[in-house]
Amino acid sequence: MAHVIRQKKKLIHRVRRIRGQVEAVERALAEEMECDQILQRITACRGAIDSLLAEVLEDHIRYHIIDRHRHRGADPAEIGEELIGVIRSYLR
Repeated sequence: MAHVIRQKKKLIHRVRRIRGQVEAVERALAEEMECDQILQRITACRGAIDSLLAEVLEDHIRYHIIDRHRHRGADPAEIGEELIGVIRSYLR
């Protein structure tokens, strides 16, 4: 997981922003804000989490699938199947 460690500071910063967005949703609910304002905040949270997932997933694909297969000289179909499995498991 050395690639995640290298980006640790950046990823933790993103998680802290997400935490702030979730707290904004909580405040909006507690203050009984309008539905459209609450939905906006929820959508921002979802977008931020999706972006974090995409970044970590991209690194996973690059370092654990592509690089590993590149050294083994694997069949492209095998790489594709593994990639499809990873994407399906994390994008549910």
